[in-house]
Amino acid sequence: MFNEALAAHDNSGFLAVLRECGGTLFQGLVSLTDCGGGHGTTARSIVEAFPQIKCTVLDLPRVIDNIPADGVVNYVAGDMFKLVPPAQAVLLKHVLHHWSDEDCVKILAQCKKAIPSREEGGKVIVIDILVDSSSGPTHEAELLVDVAMMVLTNGQQRDESDWGEIFTKAGFTEYNIVKKLGARGVLEVYP
Repeated sequence: MFNEALAAHDNSGFLAVLRECGGTLFQGLVSLTDCGGGHGTTARSIVEAFPQIKCTVLDLPRVIDNIPADGVVNYVAGDMFKLVPPAQAVLLKHVLHHWSDEDCVKILAQCKKAIPSREEGGKVIVIDILVDSSSGPTHEAELLVDVAMMVLTNGQQRDESDWGEIFTKAGFTEYNIVKKLGARGVLEVYP
């Protein structure tokens, strides 16, 4: 039930990401690994919009063992702390806010090993909560999700400075905030 709830939450709003940022994020890619991609709903949406992209979903065996092969998305059972399947880009959608800063650095270091250089199109795409200092309904939602992460996981919500520090510690040289969609930030991170 927990995995089903995560899948429902994690896939909410992704069509807005495709609509608002798809050309920027996915144009020109030939391969992508969706870390923690669950049942592959996001990967399927990417392939539908960009058929040239070969998508792989990496998740724990208990999450993907019973998913039948369909030829659209490749599934790999594994642990993102140990190995991320190689691809031109790696997607971390609503993954990192579940983890401590130290664990985020470990995950991102594995992602960095999986992608080619920036000159060859290598990047990590992070879609996660991006806290900003402005007040209002979005800020309140960010804070509520932050409390939930502290209670349920070792994670937290992060502002741009926090994200930049984590990316640097993981060995990345640059990042770009592509867009902020409500509380979600869409970031490209380069080796």
